[in-house]
Amino acid sequence: MLKKFTRFLFSREKIQYDVLIVGAGPAGLSAAIRIKELDPNKSVVVIEKSGSLGGHILSGNCFQPTAMNELFPNWEKMENKPPLDTPVTEDHFHILWNEKLSFQIPHMFYPSTIRNHGNYVISLGDLCVWMGEQAQALGVDIFTSTSGARVIFDEKDRVIGVATGDMGIGKNGEKKSNYQEGIDIEANQTILCEGARGSITERVIEKYNLRKDCEPQSYGIGLKEIWEVPPEDFTSGLVQHTVGWPLCRNTYGGSFLYHKNNNQIHLGLVVGLDYENPNLNPYQEFQNLKRHPKIQRYIKNGSCISYGARVLNEGGYFSIPKLTFPGGMLAGCSAGFLNVMKIKGSHNAMKSGMLAAETICAKQNLESGQELIEYENAIKQSWIYDELYRSRNFKGSFKYNIYSGLFYGAFDGFISKGREPWNIKSHVKESESYLTKDKAPQIKYEKPDGKLTFDLLDNLARSGTNHEHDQPPHLKVIKESGPKQSLDLYDGPEQRFCPAKVYEFIDTKEGKKLQINAQNCLHCKTCDIKMPKDYIRWTIPEAGGGPNYSGM
Repeated sequence: MLKKFTRFLFSREKIQYDVLIVGAGPAGLSAAIRIKELDPNKSVVVIEKSGSLGGHILSGNCFQPTAMNELFPNWEKMENKPPLDTPVTEDHFHILWNEKLSFQIPHMFYPSTIRNHGNYVISLGDLCVWMGEQAQALGVDIFTSTSGARVIFDEKDRVIGVATGDMGIGKNGEKKSNYQEGIDIEANQTILCEGARGSITERVIEKYNLRKDCEPQSYGIGLKEIWEVPPEDFTSGLVQHTVGWPLCRNTYGGSFLYHKNNNQIHLGLVVGLDYENPNLNPYQEFQNLKRHPKIQRYIKNGSCISYGARVLNEGGYFSIPKLTFPGGMLAGCSAGFLNVMKIKGSHNAMKSGMLAAETICAKQNLESGQELIEYENAIKQSWIYDELYRSRNFKGSFKYNIYSGLFYGAFDGFISKGREPWNIKSHVKESESYLTKDKAPQIKYEKPDGKLTFDLLDNLARSGTNHEHDQPPHLKVIKESGPKQSLDLYDGPEQRFCPAKVYEFIDTKEGKKLQINAQNCLHCKTCDIKMPKDYIRWTIPEAGGGPNYSGM
């Protein structure tokens, strides 16, 4: 059953499972379901920091059903079918030259790797709700409103579980009347499936130096809105992607526009966080996008009903870390299995969770703290690795401009097909990619009209974001000189890159001072990646808080 730990009121509890899964996304839920299919006697628990299943899930999503077909071979015949009810019917790709002109690439020139027929336009959050129901029916415990605050290690420095966060602590550290101590959940194996830039995952990667043999992960920020439109502006299953305007040539990114059932259009923009200009504002670029005729034509008569933002992995094959550590493993976007060329990762996330489950169930006499290196071998022998290897050079080919990337994508898709004998690596640490403010071009953004484009705080209300105000700050300033350096060198880009207006520099008698509006936080993790001088560390706030991305 779905639980919220309201019963542990007076003393810190310790509970034991065979397998603990951190994160109820597609990877974590696939792992839980597969374990129970293979060994119904194994005890499995999934913890999720959101107040409800799917509440923190944000994705495009044009879903490739490869892993779904493996996990649920007869899903199309199930009485309670998964919410894959909008098959792709049209597939378009446009280059936007400027605010008015565009060029549509003929379908015959689409490489097979990016064609979407056979895929589905879905809400990934709704799919996770459905998968959670399947997992519970198999006997999996799912605890929502339960955040992993820290990793539990044994005397040999092996992971043996996760301590959940305390509830009811005031902003000054005092225990309030509703105080509820967290619990220790211990398990023989812990699978980390937190998504991109997960807090516990990053600490584990750092502790065990799991990135020593790979490139650093790189990231983009995805901003998304859902629009309800009249039937005459809607074509069920239409998929449209664009590159180019409003982003400049040397900024990686692109847009998606998906027509989902019930006259909904899922619209978004992804901006690579290795951009140089500190004056760039991803949210304002997204609002600009909607003014283009190729976008505006579909939404001009509609109404926006949802908004959200989340970072995504873009490193691909070269950024896959070591996947196992003593007592656990990484799966899904915690490991970084998104295929940037396909603009998809849910199928790889699901498959990685399934392989983690199969590795655990194949191990006889599994003991606490064991490192199951067989899992990494299974990933390398799977279609996940084949797919990511083939597209390994795609992101790197954009390091000159979008046109070099498009040319290389065509070359890879039709000629080399991943067999080229060279590698293109191009990682720039996002927080160090900025031009100084004296060298950065100014960018002027139009004021919102309130119909097609919106003020950020007005749109933020559509995200359902809510936090308990009286709690310790979860955005930790770890370098006191950081805000001043950011302002002096780059004119405070955190005022612009945050898609929730968390960071503001306000005028005081002593000069400009950083103000952190933590209650606005969308848990996107951009500040943990793009902050100048890395002066902010994102930590998990009180469980149950944050956005409510139901249906996103």
